[in-house]
Order: sequence, then structure tokens, then C-alpha cells
Amino acid sequence: MDLDEYGLKPLDFSGARPAVEKSGFTRRGFLVSTLASGFALASSPVLAQAIRTDSKGLLAGAISIDVPDGKMPAYRARPARRGHYPVVLVIQEIFGVHEHIQDVCRRLAKLGYCAIAPELFARQGDVSKMSDIGQILQQVVAKVPDAQVMSDLDATVAHAGKSEGADTARVGIVGFCWGGRTTWLYAAHNPKVKAGVAYYGLLSGMKSEIKPQDPIDIGATLKVPVLGLYAAGDAYIPLDVVNQMQKETVKSGSGSEIVVFPGVDHGFNADYRPTYDATAATYGWKLARDWFKEHGV
Repeated sequence: MDLDEYGLKPLDFSGARPAVEKSGFTRRGFLVSTLASGFALASSPVLAQAIRTDSKGLLAGAISIDVPDGKMPAYRARPARRGHYPVVLVIQEIFGVHEHIQDVCRRLAKLGYCAIAPELFARQGDVSKMSDIGQILQQVVAKVPDAQVMSDLDATVAHAGKSEGADTARVGIVGFCWGGRTTWLYAAHNPKVKAGVAYYGLLSGMKSEIKPQDPIDIGATLKVPVLGLYAAGDAYIPLDVVNQMQKETVKSGSGSEIVVFPGVDHGFNADYRPTYDATAATYGWKLARDWFKEHGV
């Protein structure tokens, strides 16, 4: 699958073989120890419209986070001036913590947040060097256990409080595509999260031995308010599934909401890709900022 088709046809995980170990993790040790610079190969060609936020006034760059089985690379951006800043976890697309995700961290840091994007695929493979989206989905994404992801995000929050001096009583999470799915799941996993924003996160269709629940399974029991930002033209996520998720979240009483943008595709916030829509992205970013503020992040 090439980049121009990404978001316009259903995901294909055929051929994926998780090979789960007793620990619940697919591998021991890390295949990725440092973040790649620039954009992932699979995201090429990068369009000239890609937004680049400077790091003036920020402490921004690669860090390492202690996790139970080693050290996980991550990108962190926060105001350079010392302070007790609220935390926002930034969850990657399938392309890893590349320049776009790092830029989102800097945008959040400019707003006064300690934004951290952990490389959650570090044990399974280096997606920055893969040029084929199908390869990324089958060889890496399908093999990342949800339990591993939840544990890594817990460790990221702990790191924020211990090493960054951030305010872990005010934690938000925002994710895109695969990261949007993860946002829903982590909001269910950690009820201490103040608020989440899920950009076109998959709601169903990813269950496996290492992915026991889809977001639609936890919608009715959610405690954390999550704002879902979805695209009417998204072939990955049918509108009937989005509507069902809306009904489930109403049952939860969490205050979660879903906004569907008409006339746009999956990836409308990804400014480096052909699916980018400046109007939807600008309005969605305002909704995300307001959502965090309204819920104490």
C-alpha cells in the first residue's frame, strides 16, 4: 500500500504472526534505542505544507524512559523555564515517533505542557526505515501487545513526574490513527487521566490474542472524558461504527464526545500527507486544546 492509498481502504493485517511469549511481550530487548530524525520512509514524499514548529523557549529532544525490561526512547518537549507543567502523552501513528509527532510535542510545549511521545514500537521494529505500509502493519503494528503499550505509558507518566518535574495529577493523552485507538484504551486503563483526544483512532477490527479489546468494547464503561475526532470519508472506520461508539460512550456517563468532520479523510491532521485538510486540522486542534483546558489538563 502506498501513501496515497493510506486511509482510503481498510487495513490489512493478513499474514501477521504475533508469536506471543509468556510475558505477554513479543520480544525481549529493544530493536530501537534512539529516535530516527526526520520523517519515516513510508511517509514519503513529504509535502511542502508540513508544519515545522521551532524549539525556541523549549527544552526539546530525545530522552530515555525506564521500563521494566530496559530503556525506551521517547521525544520530550516542554517550556525551558522550570515549572510544574501538566503532562500530555502524544501517541504515534503507525510511522513511529517521526518529525510530525515530534512537532506535535513542540506545539503542545508552546502551550505550556510537558509533552512526551514514547516510541511504543521500539521492541518490535524500526518503522522509520520501512518504506512499505503493509510491511509496517504486518511485521510491527500487529505484533505490539496492548498490555505492553499500557505498561509503557504508565512508565512514561512516572518518568514525567520523576525526571521532568511535571504535574502528574494533570495528565492528558492525544493520539493519531493507531495512537487514537491507544488513546481510548489508555483512558480505560488509567482512570486518573484527566482527558483524552483520539484523532481517527480505530474503534474495531484489531482484536487478537495480544489485543483483547477494541475501543468499542470499553466505550460503555469509560470513566475518562475522551474527545473523538473522526472523518466522514474514512474507509478504515465506517460511520456506523463511529455512531455505535457514540452510543456506547453515552452509556458510560464519562462526558466523552465524538465529532465527525464532513468531506475529509483519515489523516486530516497529518500536515505532511495528501489527506491533510487545513480547515479540519485547525478546527480540530482548537477543539483539542479547549477539551484539555475544560477538563483540567
